[in-house]
Amino acid sequence: MTLSAVLLVTAVVWAVSVIRSVRLRALVYSLPLPMTLALVTTDYRVDGAQVVGVVGLNLFFVTVAVTHQRWRWPILLADVAGIAVYVALSAGLLAVHIPFEVALAGTLVLWLAAILWLRHRVRRSAGRSAGPRVAPAEETVPVAETRPDGLPALLKLVVIFVGAVLTQLLGAVLRGMVVTFPYSGVLVAVEARRQLAEFSRHFARNSLALVGFLTAYHYLQDVSSAAALGAGWAAFAVVAAALHLPLRPRRSAQAQAASRPPRALRPATEPPTPTGLP
Repeated sequence: MTLSAVLLVTAVVWAVSVIRSVRLRALVYSLPLPMTLALVTTDYRVDGAQVVGVVGLNLFFVTVAVTHQRWRWPILLADVAGIAVYVALSAGLLAVHIPFEVALAGTLVLWLAAILWLRHRVRRSAGRSAGPRVAPAEETVPVAETRPDGLPALLKLVVIFVGAVLTQLLGAVLRGMVVTFPYSGVLVAVEARRQLAEFSRHFARNSLALVGFLTAYHYLQDVSSAAALGAGWAAFAVVAAALHLPLRPRRSAQAQAASRPPRALRPATEPPTPTGLP
C-alpha cells in the first residue's frame, strides 16, 4: 500500500471522529474506500476469500466490543485481539480455495442469520426495559460523551496518521486478504469505543453493501479495472440505499403515532347544544 492509502485511512478515521451519529459513523466507515485503493495499487483479484473477509470485518468489531465492554480490556488490547481474530481467519482462508459462488451464498446466509438474531435481541431488550421511564434511551446523554476529547485537533490527527501507518505495515503481510483488512477499523474502534455494540450492529447491516461491491467487482474484473470499480461502487450505492431509505418513512409514521395521545385522553369535541336552547 502507498502513502495515499495511509492518507485516505487517516481521512476516514478523522471523518468518523467528528461524526456524532453512530448510524452515520457506521455508514461512513463502510464506504469501500480502502478496498478500492487496495485493488488499484495491487494486483490481487477478488475471489471467495475476499467475500468471506467481510465476515472477518464483522468478527473484528465483535471481538473488540466483547473484550472491551464486557471483559473490560483496554481498548488497544481489545484492538489487538480483534486483529488476531482477523489474521487467524485470513490464514485459514488463504490455505484453501473457496469458490466465489459458495463463499457468496455462505456469507449471505450468515448475514441474514446475524440480522435476524440482532433484531430478536433488540426486541427482547426493549421488552425487558418496558415501563415508566424518565426519558427515552436515545435522549439520554451519558456524562462521558459530554466530556471534551482532551487532545488538540492537530495532535489527534498526528496520532491517527501514525496508527494508520502501523496498520498498513501489518496489512502488507496478508496478501489477498489485504483487500478487506480493517485498516481504519483499528482506529475507528478507538474513536467509537463508548458505542462499540451499537456501532457493530449498524456496521453488520451495512456490510451487505460491501458484499455487493465485491460481487460486482468480481464479475467485471476480467473486463477492466475501471469497469469493475464503477460497477462495484454502483452496487454498493444501490444496496446501501435499499438498506436505509425504506426505513425513514416507516419510522416517521411510527414516531407520529407514538406522539399522539391515547383516544381516551384526547379532548372531546364541543358538546352539542341541547334542544330548545339558543
